Amino acid sequence: MIIRFKRHIITSFPCLFTRKGGPAKHGMSLLTLSVSLPALRPPPCNDANTNNCRKASTMQLAVFFGALYTLAVGTGGTKPNISTIGADQFDDFHPKEKAHKLSFFNWWMFSIFFGTLFANTVLVYIQDNVGWTLGYGLPTLGLLISVVIFLAGTPLYRHRLPTGSPFTRMAKVIVAAMRKTKVSVPHDPKELYELDLDEYAKGGKFRIDSTPTLRFLNKAAVKTGRTDPWMLCPVTQVEETKQMLRMIPILIATVVPSTMIAQINTLFVKQGTTLDRQIGNFKIPAASLGGFVTFSMLVCVVLYDRFFVSIARRWTKNPRGITLLQRMGIGIVLHIIIMIVASLIERHRLSVAKEHGLVESGGQIPLTIFILLPQFVLMGVADAFLEVAKLEFFYDQAPESMKSLGTSYSTTSLGIGNFFSSFLLTTISDITKKNGHRGWILNNLNASHLDYYYAFFAILNFLNFILFLFLIRFYVYKAEVSDSMEVLAEELKAMKLTGPNQVSSRE
Repeated sequence: MIIRFKRHIITSFPCLFTRKGGPAKHGMSLLTLSVSLPALRPPPCNDANTNNCRKASTMQLAVFFGALYTLAVGTGGTKPNISTIGADQFDDFHPKEKAHKLSFFNWWMFSIFFGTLFANTVLVYIQDNVGWTLGYGLPTLGLLISVVIFLAGTPLYRHRLPTGSPFTRMAKVIVAAMRKTKVSVPHDPKELYELDLDEYAKGGKFRIDSTPTLRFLNKAAVKTGRTDPWMLCPVTQVEETKQMLRMIPILIATVVPSTMIAQINTLFVKQGTTLDRQIGNFKIPAASLGGFVTFSMLVCVVLYDRFFVSIARRWTKNPRGITLLQRMGIGIVLHIIIMIVASLIERHRLSVAKEHGLVESGGQIPLTIFILLPQFVLMGVADAFLEVAKLEFFYDQAPESMKSLGTSYSTTSLGIGNFFSSFLLTTISDITKKNGHRGWILNNLNASHLDYYYAFFAILNFLNFILFLFLIRFYVYKAEVSDSMEVLAEELKAMKLTGPNQVSSRE
């Protein structure tokens, strides 16, 4: 049991330094070369007017962006799969292992954010004060070591048998249902097409009974005499498709919070550059403030797993303390509070800039950078609720053969959130400049109105919370998960009553 529990730590290790893996190793290597070799980067320039500096050549830009896109491909392949393989190491039919699995995603995110803390503090300082070669070289070396450790542990892992592309399986159900739009679904689910239990047992899969939700897709399992897989699908395949489609509305509701996360490394950091960052002889890199998000998230994850769950479990009788959707809802509420706080802090920053005549010049405001701490710290608290629950929810609710696709919903939410953030920034900047107005978002933040922009985000988060409440009202948890949670609660209760000696003999 202890060996199995340690396996998830090994699967988390590739993310400890760089949060990348697989093809990302090549991306990091190429990125390091692009800032190290003179032929792959523009010459140094100390001119205050950057327009006088030599621009990067087409080849240099191609190498640099090629490295970034390679990193993106590596991340897209790694993040959904490595968390999935970690969670798969726990046996759902063993009560003790299943109980440990409830904490897995808390500690998985802990390891992720521990690597982020290193990146936002040590690496940012090295990049700003030593150089980009060492700043990128260290994570490249760390990634190489983590890949070696991951490969060394591979023989110890539990591996699921490949079941083919989940997109193909889902497409077959949708196409089959559309081709039989005029066919009636029988009232008795037993009349629908399904494979024998032995067929599923051979592949180590579970058979899923038919459900009344998304009833149109049940047409794919109606027998019409044709056995073409694009015309007839077993009930389990239909239900797997339903499970993936049922999660899409929840995915949509997580896009707005993901957009808020995108502000950490953009507008929040740019705000920091306008403030006093000096502590004695040390100048704090503005990007290092992201470390406070990470630190508060690490603390909150530990407190949540060790204390909050135990206290909540006494009242709710739920082994998780609260449901995953309730945990996500708390995170969304925190995002509303964060944007209200950020708006008030920005209003104070602008008032001080006006008092000191720094609006037009865009000069440094005589305020410590630490006035931004509340919004960074609260963002870490929100991540401890929303981001952990989001990842666990999409894994937990995905069918057994589509777990990686389920966890990819979480990273998809972050990706869409970043695109949505760029869209909102550009759109609102353009709209607020119309009719001769100065606009809310300018290069000179002292002349901007980020307080209005953050207030807009607060309203957007509130509307999104209303949408979230509406969606979860109709969401039905995956049947076998709900049952297994009830069974787990009973098994854990029985284990406490029987005592550790009897439990050990059972194992």
